[in-house]
Amino acid sequence: MSVINVAVCGCLGRMGAGVCETVTASAGDMKLCGLADAKAFAGEAYGLKIGSVISRAAFGGAVDVMVDFTHPSCVFENARTALNEGISCVIGTTGLSEPQLAELEKLTLQKNLFTLVAPNFAIGAVLMMKFSAIASKFMKRAEIIEMHHDKKADAPSGTSLLTAKMMAAAGAEGPSKPGEKILVPGARGGDCGGVNIHSVRLPGYLAHQQVIFGDIGQVLTIRHDSMSRDSFMPGVALAIRESVRRKGFYFGLEKIMDLGF
Repeated sequence: MSVINVAVCGCLGRMGAGVCETVTASAGDMKLCGLADAKAFAGEAYGLKIGSVISRAAFGGAVDVMVDFTHPSCVFENARTALNEGISCVIGTTGLSEPQLAELEKLTLQKNLFTLVAPNFAIGAVLMMKFSAIASKFMKRAEIIEMHHDKKADAPSGTSLLTAKMMAAAGAEGPSKPGEKILVPGARGGDCGGVNIHSVRLPGYLAHQQVIFGDIGQVLTIRHDSMSRDSFMPGVALAIRESVRRKGFYFGLEKIMDLGF
């Protein structure tokens, strides 16, 4: 059995630390080979030196894939550097712009590597998005409420944006009263392809989203709640394993899952 050599960027963060634990606790098919973090100091973890540079040399040379859970301000440069070093990428940091995604896709294809950008690695969240897209074919009017912890750096969440785009592609429609009087700016949320998104940032939350569909005499709510960061780790492990089986650029965990619908 071949071993997948994994580097983790953002290893000092809570998500990065969870990835490190997942890799080291794997069934022997994954090995932690490099650690990087902007808050690097003269220290070690898991028997590896924590650095601030992304390169094969910094990761000891033997690295197949880099997992990035850092910050929207640096994730693009992190991924571009890794790809130029011949390292595939699994990216969980949200906030990448469309031009940045396009450039990473182009570079991935040029280097014949694998890149996955996933707004959410929770399997349940992926199902919530797919179910919402299916429901949009039959119940056109819907809005999204997403709730996250108060340290989240971007709003709306990447999950809600992807959900709205999937719903719009499936037939979701815009507000029935486009000319309604808005007494407080932003009270109706932000419009993403005709689907309004409302963002909540408060202590006590982790990652939660509900999609509310309304039709004549009925309401359908599809909701997903991540109660701990452990919920994201099976999806991260799946992406790491797929990184050595596939080539190309993928946006959304569902693109590498055999959902059957």
